[in-house]
Amino acid sequence: MIPRPQLFSDLSASSVLTSGVTVSGDLVDPVRTALAGLDPLPGDSGEIDVRRDPALGEEAYRLTTGSRGVEIVAGGPAGAFYAAQSLRQLLPPASFRFSAGASWPIPGVRIEDAPRFAWRGLHLDVARHFFPKREILRLIDLMALHKLNRLHLHLVDDQGWRVESPAYPLLHEVSSHRPRTATNFHREPESYDDLPHGGYYTLDDLAEMGAYARSRHVTIVPEIDVPGHASAILAAYPAFGVTGEPYDVLDRWGISPAILSPLPPTVEFLTTIFDEIIGALGETPFVHIGGDEVVLDHWAESAEIGAYRDSLGLESVNDLQAWFLRRLADALAERGARAVVWDEAFVSGRLRQDTVVMPWRGMGVGRRAAAAGHDVVATPVFPLYFDYAESSSPDEPMAIGDATTVEDVAAFEPAPEDWTEEERARVLGVQAQLWTERVPDARTVDYRLWPRACALAEVAWSGTASPGFDGRLTEHLARLDALGVEYRPAAGPHPWQRRRPHRPGRVPVTEVMARIDAMTYDAESTRPSL
Repeated sequence: MIPRPQLFSDLSASSVLTSGVTVSGDLVDPVRTALAGLDPLPGDSGEIDVRRDPALGEEAYRLTTGSRGVEIVAGGPAGAFYAAQSLRQLLPPASFRFSAGASWPIPGVRIEDAPRFAWRGLHLDVARHFFPKREILRLIDLMALHKLNRLHLHLVDDQGWRVESPAYPLLHEVSSHRPRTATNFHREPESYDDLPHGGYYTLDDLAEMGAYARSRHVTIVPEIDVPGHASAILAAYPAFGVTGEPYDVLDRWGISPAILSPLPPTVEFLTTIFDEIIGALGETPFVHIGGDEVVLDHWAESAEIGAYRDSLGLESVNDLQAWFLRRLADALAERGARAVVWDEAFVSGRLRQDTVVMPWRGMGVGRRAAAAGHDVVATPVFPLYFDYAESSSPDEPMAIGDATTVEDVAAFEPAPEDWTEEERARVLGVQAQLWTERVPDARTVDYRLWPRACALAEVAWSGTASPGFDGRLTEHLARLDALGVEYRPAAGPHPWQRRRPHRPGRVPVTEVMARIDAMTYDAESTRPSL
């Protein structure tokens, strides 16, 4: 079973579950959602009985299977849902395929379980390459199976804007597509595919995705990355820039100097966007506002922005960036959402105390953020950037660098033992990132995420990978096969998964970590890839 429960005991008796099984009790709906493949029916009494126990945590549960059927005791709807997901994993892998009228044996077990971390996340960059709604819904289902509960959608970057905006329609009409995409390897001469690429989610799509996720106890965390990474926004509305010059949606990778103005009209523009996204998604407890890799040159060169900075009593453009992000966080707080930022924003300072920090440049800056009283979600490049290849081999499909293995992910500690108790308590959880510069399609998403995301799920739920993880993962892959997940095999990629070959050693992840960790001590380290 992945993730491994806290307590798992074998019992002697067993039973059988059949399609059309009856579910009764206090929390029927989340169990029926989790077991949709069995076509469960509600009833006054049945093979699966669900009871609520307020003494348990919201996500905690007890599951007992045996000759009397299935008994679930849960602290709330999420706990009942996760109990049913554990029940699914007690069934044979063939049960993950659609089969009308099938019946499946269930071994007798007793499980007592609750998660170690509240934030168990996956990040998907839909800005560099767009993935339509059907892929997001499928990913939510796969997350739910693994008890992952935060889907961070990176909705805007230099290479594309991915949300309909009735107030600013040029965003989805102009900024959502580009005429071509870079195909060159890292630090090699530019080359392009000359194929148009694009797409965006309508507000109705967002509403559906939000509701679908909530029904599976997944929270969507939208990201509008500002003030940098702004080429796509400025291609539609150059007036929100500094110079007024025209921009194109970027067709290459890396960082551009495009930056939004920090003046009041930009804040008004972004708060309108927040209102549209939150209004569509529904309950949105977290909104990511980026703050990373910002090139501040245009701000420094602008007399108007300099005068505005002086009027605020700020000494530098870095202080102005911090003020700008603080203003957006205040606007989100007024709308019932907490701001989330990448670690550059913490280094710049002035954050609201309730702002969540994602230390992508390493756990050193994460510890400093936790010591400063900020909640932290562990997101370091190593081992949680899944756009890095899983081995240093040309057989891997093209990746930014290498190597991050399943074993590396399984060995990760989101709340290291050498942190103080207070610092460890600030770790909300852990999240893997899939940036998609070199992930052009859904099949490659599968390859990059799985089975590394299985190891992530184990760490996020249990705090560490439990003994026997390798063996349990081998068995678990049969479930992924049944679900049609095109994961990376342990022996290496299938021939059809190799695509454009990886060039090993160009960007070793260990060297990257040493460089970017050193940069976290400089408040002006805003452009590590320019």
